[in-house]
Amino acid sequence: MQDYGKRVLISLLLTVSTVVFFEPPGLAKDCAAENQQDPVLMTADIALARPVGAVATVAGLAVFVVSAPFSALGGNSQEAWNSLVASPAAYTFTRPLGHFDCK
Repeated sequence: MQDYGKRVLISLLLTVSTVVFFEPPGLAKDCAAENQQDPVLMTADIALARPVGAVATVAGLAVFVVSAPFSALGGNSQEAWNSLVASPAAYTFTRPLGHFDCK
């Protein structure tokens, strides 16, 4: 039964992180332009999005370490770093609280 719970949790984390981190670039907005302070969005951000973002950052780092030799051979190490580690880390640690549409 514990194994089923772990699978459900991992599936949920992967789904949320996919939705959060792979939005089309045209939808990104300027964070400084808006000043919204919705307590529901802030609560959802701190309770769900930030922990998922932290897990995605660590998972991205692990994937980057495994893929580093292949990225180096292909000449796109910096692009791999930005996609797998820097982008999730910036979304998790530098985005204003409650602003899901800012990058």
